[in-house]
Amino acid sequence: MNLSMLLAAQAQQGGGMGFILMMIAVFAVMYFIMIRPQQKKQKEIRNFQNSLSEGAKVVTGGGIYGEVKKIDLATNIVDIEIAKGVVIRVDKGYVFADVSATAVGQAK
Repeated sequence: MNLSMLLAAQAQQGGGMGFILMMIAVFAVMYFIMIRPQQKKQKEIRNFQNSLSEGAKVVTGGGIYGEVKKIDLATNIVDIEIAKGVVIRVDKGYVFADVSATAVGQAK
């Protein structure tokens, strides 16, 4: 009787490796569904910001549409004209999208 209880107790402790494999599988799924696409999107935004040029129609992080008038690489500041004669200064890190590449920015 004592031997059968000992064998039953050892059989219940064997789930440790299965738990570790389950945790690895959960992390892999999280990486491929959430982390990797976000890193890819951030890389695209960074490449866009580094390739900004004067005259490009852009949208800022605050949702302001305008045209790039001047880029100061030393301070990473972009001057954007949002209306005729109205120029705002925005940090280069807050310019996110090229309006000419999207349907929203096209004239109707």
